[in-house]
Amino acid sequence: MTFRIETSARGKFTVLTLSGRIEKQAIAELRRLFELQTDCRSIVLDLKDVSVVDRDVMCFLVRCEADGVKLENCTPYIREWMEREND
Repeated sequence: MTFRIETSARGKFTVLTLSGRIEKQAIAELRRLFELQTDCRSIVLDLKDVSVVDRDVMCFLVRCEADGVKLENCTPYIREWMEREND
């Protein structure tokens, strides 16, 4: 499965639903979408349909969360990897 982004609104939040295999090339597109928002704290990344991420994306997700982006439906393996990187 290839990488895909679906955008929707939930109240004051912009929800970016990600699916498939997310690799380094996807970061540029995600950053572009973030720039369209006035505040990164109004962004939700829904990861429920993400099958695999590479290390660059995992580091990007750690930075996003530190900047106030909300991560939803993060699979246990991604969450554990993120926690290990924060140590």
